Amino acid sequence: MSGCTGGLLTTVGPDYLTTSLNAPSHWSTQTPAFDDSLPSPHQCNPENLKQWWQHFHDPVLSALLSSAQEVSTSVMDAKVRIAQSRAILIGAESALLPTLDFNGGGKRSSASFGGTPFVWNQLPIGVQSSWEIDLFGGLARQEEAAYSQFESRNALWHNARVAVAIEVANAYLDYRYCELQASIIASESSSRQKLAELNKIAAQAGFKATSDVALLDASAAEGNRTLLQQQAQCKKAINGLVAMTGFTEEKVTFLLTQTPEQTAKLPVPPPFNIDTIPAKVLLQRPDIAAAERDVAEASARIGVEQAKRFPKLSLSGNITPTLQNINGAAFFLAETWSIGPTLSLPLFDSGKRAADVEFARTQYESAKSQFYSKVRTAVKEVEEALIRLHSVSERLPQAKQSFDQYQRHFLAMQNLYQVGLGNLIDVETSRRNVLSADMSIKELEKEHISAWIALYRATGGSSNDEQFASYESTQTSPASADLN
Repeated sequence: MSGCTGGLLTTVGPDYLTTSLNAPSHWSTQTPAFDDSLPSPHQCNPENLKQWWQHFHDPVLSALLSSAQEVSTSVMDAKVRIAQSRAILIGAESALLPTLDFNGGGKRSSASFGGTPFVWNQLPIGVQSSWEIDLFGGLARQEEAAYSQFESRNALWHNARVAVAIEVANAYLDYRYCELQASIIASESSSRQKLAELNKIAAQAGFKATSDVALLDASAAEGNRTLLQQQAQCKKAINGLVAMTGFTEEKVTFLLTQTPEQTAKLPVPPPFNIDTIPAKVLLQRPDIAAAERDVAEASARIGVEQAKRFPKLSLSGNITPTLQNINGAAFFLAETWSIGPTLSLPLFDSGKRAADVEFARTQYESAKSQFYSKVRTAVKEVEEALIRLHSVSERLPQAKQSFDQYQRHFLAMQNLYQVGLGNLIDVETSRRNVLSADMSIKELEKEHISAWIALYRATGGSSNDEQFASYESTQTSPASADLN
C-alpha cells in the first residue's frame, strides 16, 4: 500500500509537476514551399511521421541504417544503461514489500558437561522475514526516482538510435554526392580528351597551332588528375560506411552499386510540415524527454534524503523448527519463533543528513537548468534547419540560371573556336565556369537534402513511431533485443 499511496504517515519532499518548456509561441521561420519535383509533403505533424527513412524508397540506405543500429556502440551502451536502471527500479519496488528468506542446515556435535559424552544432531529449517514500513515516504520517493531514471534511459536509447541513423544517412549522402561529382568530372574529362585528340589530328594537317595542342593536352591531364582525386574521396567515403555499419568493404561496395538507377544520384527526402507550435514539436525529442525525466528524478531524490531525517520502523520475524536427537535416539521437534518491531531514531550526525538534503535540492536546480538549456538548443536547431531550407530554396534557382548562361557562353565560344574565330584559352576558361556552376548546383541539392535530415533530427527524429519502438517492446529477454 505504501508503494501506491506514499508514506504511511506522510510523504516528505516536493510533489513533482511536469516542468514547463518555456518554448516560444511560434517559429520565426516557417517550413519553405516544397519543390514540385519532390514527393508531396506529409500533411501531418512531424510526430506522426511513420518510417521516415522508408519514404526515401532507397533499399541501400535502409540496409545501411539497419546494420548500423545493430553494431553501434552508443546504442549498445544505452541498452546497458537501461538494463541497469531496470535493476535499480526492481530493487526500489521490492524495498516496499516484505522480504522472505529460507535457510536450512545440519549440525552434529559432541558434549560431555563433565559426564559421559553424548552426540547431538540438529537439523534446523527456518523462514525469516523483514519489512521496512515506509512511514514518511522515503521508499516511495526512491521508487519514483528509479522509475523516472528508467524512463530517461529509455528516451536516451531512442536518442542514440536516431543519432546513429542521422550519422549514417549523412555519410550515405556524402558518398552519393561524391559519386555524382565523379560522374560529372568523368564526363568532362572525356570531353577534354576527345577535344585534345581532334586537335592533334588538326595540328598534324596544319590547321591548328602547336600551342593549342599543348594547352588541350594539359587540360585533358588536369581533368584526369581531378577525376582520380575525386575517386579517391569516394573510396574514403566507402571506408567510412564500412566502419559505421560493420559490413565488409566488398559488401558495402556491392550494395552501393547493385542499383544502377540510384548510382550517382542523390537520395530524395520526404518533406514534412512543422506548422504546429514549438512546444508540441519539442516534446517529441528524446533528449528533451530524457532531460525532463532527469528533473523528475532529481525532485524525488529530495524526498529520499529528507526521509532519512525521520524515524525508521522495521518489522522482522522468524520461525525455525529444528529436528534433533541425542545419541541416535528418536528425533524430536523443537520450535522457536520471534517477531517484533525495530525503531531507529536519528539523533546526531553533525549535520550530514541536512547537507544531503541541500545537495539534493542543488542537483534538482541543476537538472532544471540543463533541461532549459536543451530546450533552447533544440529551438535553435529547428530554426537553423528551417533557415538552411529557405536559403537553399532561394539560391538554387539562381544557381541553375547561372549554369544555363555559362553553358550558352561555353557553346558559343566553342563554336567560334571551331570555325577559327575564337581563342582556345577563352574556351577552356568558359569550360571551367560551366563545370564550377554545375558543381554548385549539385552542392546546393546536397545541402537541401542535408537540411531536411537536420530538420528531421531537430524535431525528434520520429523516435516514437514503430521504427523506433520502445526498448521494452523489443525485449525478448532481459539480455537481448531486436533492433531491426
